[in-house]
Amino acid sequence: MRIEQLRERSDLGVISTTALKSLGVTNPWPKCRPGGPWQRMHAGVVLLHNGPPTRDQQVTAALLRAGPDAVLTGAEACRRHGLPARGSEIHVLVPGSARGSGTLIVERASPMPRSTTIDGFPVVFPARAVVDACRQMRSADEATTLVAAAIQKGRCTPVSLREEALTNRYGAKLVRTVLKELDRAESVAERDARKLSRRIRLTTPHWNVQLADATGRLIGRPDAWFDDVGLAWEIDSRAFHYGPRDYEHTLLRNTRYAAAGILVVQTLPTRLRDQPDAVAAELRNAHRAAAARPRLAVHIVEPP
Repeated sequence: MRIEQLRERSDLGVISTTALKSLGVTNPWPKCRPGGPWQRMHAGVVLLHNGPPTRDQQVTAALLRAGPDAVLTGAEACRRHGLPARGSEIHVLVPGSARGSGTLIVERASPMPRSTTIDGFPVVFPARAVVDACRQMRSADEATTLVAAAIQKGRCTPVSLREEALTNRYGAKLVRTVLKELDRAESVAERDARKLSRRIRLTTPHWNVQLADATGRLIGRPDAWFDDVGLAWEIDSRAFHYGPRDYEHTLLRNTRYAAAGILVVQTLPTRLRDQPDAVAAELRNAHRAAAARPRLAVHIVEPP
């Protein structure tokens, strides 16, 4: 059989030995030796060229090795959800027993978690992906960065992450510790912010609502939103709002605000605690400036 025909029956050039045998190739392994035209990806999985595999080919091979019901989780699933997870391993969940090797982690899950399809690949929902990614981490900073990004980008909530970490307890100590610290820091900062807001008696803000422009494009989820004047207030903790290595995310968020014409006040929790009068003056001045401009074509996205 010609190689073009084999590739037509493969998935991105990845094919199982079972499929090869059905096509008349009973022993593909000589072709996978060093210098050969093919390469072995996993036991029973062949790539029909000898060059470096793409990431999609690596993922395809991993899913083919794990079985037809396998789904992506962990760092790879996080990246496919647009989250900044590091790690070269490919972590998959399967309903029955299976064996991983090298950078392929195969884990049995019962029951299997909910999943969706992204770019043709089965991927668990973000909360499960984040928890499973954190289970492979050893650094609290790295886990904090991922958890903060997942919440800030609206992929999941602290509640959904907490529930997932309780459901999957093995190896989840790090993510549970991060979530506890997040709860403590955010509850204190939010308490101080709400207290200050009541004291200065500006228009009643909306808390943690999603904003969109006139076309429906999502802009951000500010900590407080003064809807009548179009003013956003962000309590930007270095630890939890963008993480130690995720400063770029905050810059992109502020760029989206600026493009939509939104004025934004950024406040560190330490200033909110130690310099409330200065923060109050900044909020009043920003509120006055926002009120002097025409109302923005920005609206609150109501939850489904």
